[in-house]
Amino acid sequence: MSKQTKITKRHVRSKDSDLKFDPSGNGRRIDLPKIERAVREILSAIGEDPDREGLQDTPARVARMYDELFNGIDESPEKHLEKLFQEKYDEIVLLKDIPFFSICEHHLLPFMGMAHVAYLPSGKVVGLSKLARVVEAYAHRPQLQERLTNQIADAIMKRVKPKGVCVVLNATHTCMTIRGVRKPGSAMVTSALRGIFKTDPATRGEVMALINSPR
Repeated sequence: MSKQTKITKRHVRSKDSDLKFDPSGNGRRIDLPKIERAVREILSAIGEDPDREGLQDTPARVARMYDELFNGIDESPEKHLEKLFQEKYDEIVLLKDIPFFSICEHHLLPFMGMAHVAYLPSGKVVGLSKLARVVEAYAHRPQLQERLTNQIADAIMKRVKPKGVCVVLNATHTCMTIRGVRKPGSAMVTSALRGIFKTDPATRGEVMALINSPR
């Protein structure tokens, strides 16, 4: 059997043993061989030889990468907000400069930047790391920055039930820096305001000043 045939057979199997289970317990099965086959087709379509030495393992690498980048598709980010603590604190809680990356669903290219998440408690607070976990869980799926911003704010508003939520994302999109208009250095800023941050200008101004202040 030729080397070409062996590689081809390796990439066309599709048994249950090739389907990776998501360790988060959501029961998601990721079809790694299917991704590998698709990547081989793409390499062939652009005029490359998927069987040359430098590309032989690329389909498998890309499949594992997609498994990692999109592991938030079936995750419930709200689960990170289930544990709350009673606390008589009625001032703004802000976690700023949370690094994040996601994949733009239009071109499957990454966008990355910083997230700033604030809320005004209403008798309950949530562990600080949980805010970062919510950002990460929603980011690890095909996304639009506008949707991602809203999803984070809505989840916190729903589960924590604060007086208000403010989420600001500042990100660079490679779909417009390395292709298309090719404008490196440009950044996209989106915000989602809920509750008192939306209705009260003074409170909104206070949280924005905190976000924009130096460390």
